[in-house]
Amino acid sequence: MNTELLGVIAMFAVTVLLAIPFGKYIAKVYAGDKTLLDPVLGPLDKLLFKLTGVDEKREMSWKEHMFALLTVNMVWYLLCIFVLMNQSWLPLNPDGNPNQTADLAFNTSISFVVNCNLQHYSGESGVSYLSQMFLMFLQFVSAGTGLAAAAIIFIALKNRTAEQLGNFWNLLVKSCTRILLPLSLVISTILVFNGTPMTFEGKDTVINMQGDTVQVSTGPVAAFTAIKHLGTNGGGFFGTNSAHPLENPSYLTNMVEMFSQMIVPFAMVFAFGYFLRRKKFGWMIFGVMTVGFLLLVIPTMVWEINGNPAIGKLGVDISAGAMEGKEVRFGSAASAFWSIATTVISTGSVNSMHDSAMPLSGMMQLLAMMTNAFYGGCGAGIMNFFVFIVLAVFISGLMVGRTPELFGKKIEAREMKIAMIVALLHPLMILAGTALAAAFPEITSANLNNPGFHGFSEMLYEYTSSAANNGSGFEGLGDNNLWWNITTGIVLIFSRFIPIIGPVAIAGLLAKKKFIPESAGTLPTDSATFGLMTLGVIVIIAALSFFPALTLGPIAEYFAGAFSG
Repeated sequence: MNTELLGVIAMFAVTVLLAIPFGKYIAKVYAGDKTLLDPVLGPLDKLLFKLTGVDEKREMSWKEHMFALLTVNMVWYLLCIFVLMNQSWLPLNPDGNPNQTADLAFNTSISFVVNCNLQHYSGESGVSYLSQMFLMFLQFVSAGTGLAAAAIIFIALKNRTAEQLGNFWNLLVKSCTRILLPLSLVISTILVFNGTPMTFEGKDTVINMQGDTVQVSTGPVAAFTAIKHLGTNGGGFFGTNSAHPLENPSYLTNMVEMFSQMIVPFAMVFAFGYFLRRKKFGWMIFGVMTVGFLLLVIPTMVWEINGNPAIGKLGVDISAGAMEGKEVRFGSAASAFWSIATTVISTGSVNSMHDSAMPLSGMMQLLAMMTNAFYGGCGAGIMNFFVFIVLAVFISGLMVGRTPELFGKKIEAREMKIAMIVALLHPLMILAGTALAAAFPEITSANLNNPGFHGFSEMLYEYTSSAANNGSGFEGLGDNNLWWNITTGIVLIFSRFIPIIGPVAIAGLLAKKKFIPESAGTLPTDSATFGLMTLGVIVIIAALSFFPALTLGPIAEYFAGAFSG
């Protein structure tokens, strides 16, 4: 157990240390400065712009950015629908997997376009290799979309007074080619050399340890797994995701995959500070996020390492921790850490079954997605946190009698209204979806493997995962049907694009305002005090919005188990 803990601590420390120089590199990419990869990747950028006829030097307003973003996402969505509903006769389908139904294709296409990768199908039997490859393309561009949107905010906050905020297509392409692609090549190579398949052949016939002849699915797994983590996408090539021995063969690959899903969100925080030339501000954000993360991950690891006391009372050895639903090659400590990392960062990949976690561990996984502000996904995390910064600046200004300002720009009613809409949309999508599911038990209860409190948690988790663009699930829920495909698909759409449009709109409005030099009356936003204020705003909004629902699910399940024995 001590070795497992040391492995987790070492992986986290290495990720933070590497994220600092990587964040500096990202800042240079978005600032247009020269980098070491320019000679190699510069020609690729130019080729893409030439083939598409894009003028990457034309400046855009924030509204033009959003129009381009929404338009290209709609194109990707329609193409994905076509591929999924026709994959049976399209090429690269050696296992003969059938077409997806219209409602499942709708859910899958939306899910991958919005960087959620909620999967209501099993990867090896639900899609062909061609579909997997197209979904992998979406994993690049959906992550690139989030990074490009965050870069627009960077540019808007750096400029003193401006309406033109760079070029969306340039930011999107560079996000994919300069940030995601190089890392993907490194991570996928490591995975291939450690046993992850990379082939276009069909199923392999093997004889297992019992002597039975079985068919084992393979495919271009290494490439898919690399970008699913680096892009904080999370869709599994196999149904069991990163708990599958071919998708995540060993403890080493487990550490590599944990690193890969954390490195870009970490680096984006530091990139924010470097880009604005406010490194202290970047460290303040990272400090708040890390405190929030540790408050979630430490209790979860303790509960999972200590094991299930109800099983211990039966005389079963629980020294290895709560091992139900976990892989022996990873152990309870690394599995618990992954479960919070993947929900905080909105990756959504799993190396253990969250449905089998201890009740309060499940609550922490839910809270990680409900707060939706600690590290977060590629670009989306820094945008979500930006909304809370705006709220904290406004509230702090009112409390101390100072003008609410952020980097020399006054925050007024219009910016506050947008920020509140974005902040309240998240609980609305989660709680309204769960309430509707609970209101129609004749439709939804038939899909629950567990009744009572845990069944409610399964429904709550599904909508929380959808709203947080996460994609993981309490897999006791049978979700491939019309109700869950359509309702979660609607949640996915609103929960992706409004939290992108809102922060970009706020940044665009601030960019146009007259710059006011900082004075004695300016509220410092890079201090520990302001960081605690921001953390308080996040905690209060999450606690007030979600505590009643949590009491009906994981908290009630915990107390029911505590007093039933």
